[in-house]
Amino acid sequence: MSELDTGAMWAASSGLAGGTSTEVERSQQEVLQLSAITLSVNGRARRFEMDPRTSLLDALREHLRLSGTKKGCDHGQCGACTVLINGRRINSCLTLAVMHEDDEIVTIEGLGAPGALHPLQAAFVERDGFQCGYCTPGQICSAVGMLAEAKAGWPSHATADVASPHPALSEAEIRERMSGNICRCAAYPNIIAAIRDVAAGGPG
Repeated sequence: MSELDTGAMWAASSGLAGGTSTEVERSQQEVLQLSAITLSVNGRARRFEMDPRTSLLDALREHLRLSGTKKGCDHGQCGACTVLINGRRINSCLTLAVMHEDDEIVTIEGLGAPGALHPLQAAFVERDGFQCGYCTPGQICSAVGMLAEAKAGWPSHATADVASPHPALSEAEIRERMSGNICRCAAYPNIIAAIRDVAAGGPG
């Protein structure tokens, strides 16, 4: 090994090369810059400190330990992380927690309890609308939001009469409205059946 190589190795190991110590110090300062926020989750105010860059998904799972909301693609493409914010469905991986201090957040844990299931939870059980169950919390939260949208008269790409105040929830309509939620086990027929049951006031 040449004398030049030896000197370069010594400089790197001693923190003199490339400003390594400065970068570490800057990184430590960034970690310490936390934001204190309060989130209303499932009817309960939760206050904690977190990095302001934290997604709502990570805040729910890592800070509040609400693991029902699943991390799938982390890019807003699978729907496993769907929650309800002020009654509307949203991919929690695509929004920052600090943006929702004044909002009402509902996760799958807030929809029902083991002895008192939400109608959609009961319908999913009745219709066997899940297999591995990983996507189920997002599917159910999305279905709750979707039924509210249909009740409000919001059309979809599959709606034949967009002027209708109450679009009929046909199988094609439900498929279109739920297309943002992927089930890798392909339980779609049973998921649709469960949603149609609740929409029609049937089982669940």
